[in-house]
Amino acid sequence: MAVGAISSKSREGHTMAEMFSTLGTWNWLIFGFILMALELVAPGVFLFWLGLASLLVGLLSFAINPSWQTQLLMFAVFAAAAVPLWRRLARSAPAASNPFLNKRADALVGRVFTLEKPIIDGSGTVRIDDTIWRVAGPDAPAGSRVKIVQADGASLTVAAA
Repeated sequence: MAVGAISSKSREGHTMAEMFSTLGTWNWLIFGFILMALELVAPGVFLFWLGLASLLVGLLSFAINPSWQTQLLMFAVFAAAAVPLWRRLARSAPAASNPFLNKRADALVGRVFTLEKPIIDGSGTVRIDDTIWRVAGPDAPAGSRVKIVQADGASLTVAAA
C-alpha cells in the first residue's frame, strides 16, 4: 500500500513538473491574446497590460528559449513594470479636447444671439440651436442682439451687444 501511494505521489509531481516545463512560446502568445480579448469584453486597461506582458514573454521565448522558471519570472517583471509605465502614459496624456464637455452653458459665454421673447423685468428667453434658454439682464425688446456674459446652470446673464 505504501509503495503505491508513494508511486502515485511521484507521478503527480512528475506530471506537474512536465506541465511547467512545457510552458512554451505558443502558450504565452495564446494567453496574451486571450487576456487582450478579455479586455475588450471587460474594459479597465488592466488585462491589456497582463496580455502585453504575456506576449513579450512569448516573443522573447522564441529568441532565447528560457526555462519555465525564467518565463514566469519574466512575466512577473513585465506585468509589474506595466503599472508604472501605464501611470506615466496616463499622466502625460493631453487634456480633454473638449473643455466644455458637460458644461454646455459655459461654452455659450461671449457669443451673441437674438432675443426670442423680450426681457421684461430682467427676464426673457433666447433660442440657441434647438433649445430655448432663460436669460436675465437689462430690459430689451424681442429681436434685439444680446451677448452672453455669464452662465449659471440653466440661466444665462446677457448684456446688449
